[in-house]
Amino acid sequence: MTFANKVIFFLICACMIVSTLLYGTVHQPTISLFYIFVSLMLVLWAYDSFAGGELKMSRHVLQIPIFAAAIYSFVQIIPFGSFSESGISGIPRTISLAPFETQLTGLHYLSLAIFFSVSISYINSASRLHRLVNVIAIFGFAYAFFAILQSFLSPGKNYGIYERFGASPFGSFVSRHNFAAFMEMTLAIPLGLLFVGAVKRDKKLLYITAITLMGVALLLSGSRGGFVSMLAQIVLLIFLTTRSKGAKNIALKVALASILVAAVVAGAIFVGGESSLTRIAETANSKDVTTNRTHIWGITLKVIAHNLPFGGGLGAFGQSYTQFDDFSGLERVEQAHNDYLQVLADAGVVGALIGGLFLFWLFQTGRRSISTKNLFRRGVAVGALAGIFAILVHSLFDFVLHTTAVSIMFLLLLAILVASGREYDDDEKEELPDRRRRSAANVTPISSRR
Repeated sequence: MTFANKVIFFLICACMIVSTLLYGTVHQPTISLFYIFVSLMLVLWAYDSFAGGELKMSRHVLQIPIFAAAIYSFVQIIPFGSFSESGISGIPRTISLAPFETQLTGLHYLSLAIFFSVSISYINSASRLHRLVNVIAIFGFAYAFFAILQSFLSPGKNYGIYERFGASPFGSFVSRHNFAAFMEMTLAIPLGLLFVGAVKRDKKLLYITAITLMGVALLLSGSRGGFVSMLAQIVLLIFLTTRSKGAKNIALKVALASILVAAVVAGAIFVGGESSLTRIAETANSKDVTTNRTHIWGITLKVIAHNLPFGGGLGAFGQSYTQFDDFSGLERVEQAHNDYLQVLADAGVVGALIGGLFLFWLFQTGRRSISTKNLFRRGVAVGALAGIFAILVHSLFDFVLHTTAVSIMFLLLLAILVASGREYDDDEKEELPDRRRRSAANVTPISSRR
């Protein structure tokens, strides 16, 4: 294994941690740092491939939709003639209503696509999968502890320094919803391992403590979408790990889930008092225009109808929305607060096709990976799929995937889902009694072509 190979894996982990700590990587200087990381990974990947005499690149189909989205954004800024407006002539006529924003979005998607491609190519052994899972779980635990501490010591500022008017920060994120989305994904992996039965007896208390702390932090953030998504995640875990296993097993998993949720709620009340629960309800009464999602969704439907079939341009939703906005305009709406509607508004029918292919290939990949016979990899796959599902649910209410750190973590879960479906030379050999093996194999294998 070359030095470049090791550095690439280190950068994969570093991207997740650094992007999260730098306010979720939503400001241009921090986004630029992410681009530098990706560029360095690309250079090292080229060197490692040259040194090894083979192109080290995965051919997994889940890469296609992400690259396709980036390519389509560049298509949207191609000039097709010109027009005149307000006495100005020679204005390029493009699909996008905001070509510059669409170009930036395309470059961002391209960087994320490269990060994902490198990740699924270099998470290439059982030991690396173990290390990445440990990094996510340990960082999630430590980050949740920091976020809870900050919520009492400096509730209105990130790190006690950065304060943004009109925002509701939590942890290092400017928005509490983005923090909740990140927590949904970090607690998913240990949850999956716990539900499948891949956690050793002497480590179960440690896992339960970490999961509970992350859940408490999520609840304290006050994100309604985050709480609903966490519950949806747990329901999916119960479904994935109890099929065809009898009423007793289902009852045990439901009891485990209920205990975990109760522990999270009790922990939130113990740490933050009763206000920790009323905070979620208070967000519904906020006067912020973004809480009036039904109004925004209604206007977004008009935007979709007006810009069919090609969309108004990726990253150009703010411009597309403005001409249909019947509010005062004092507060600008930049996102649809529903990523499925925004895909249609920004990319039209093409976006719907790309998104549909992504979901179809995601289902196929998940079905293969959760059917693996290796207990650890099965637990990781189930957890990763549950975390991905939680974000897909959360995207019905918010635009969490527009935050770079959340997108990176989401792509890492995708990469873990792909990697957990492979077989490795260094896989741990399971020597379990037949009885234990039957109880541990909670996911019914599904025959599928690898």
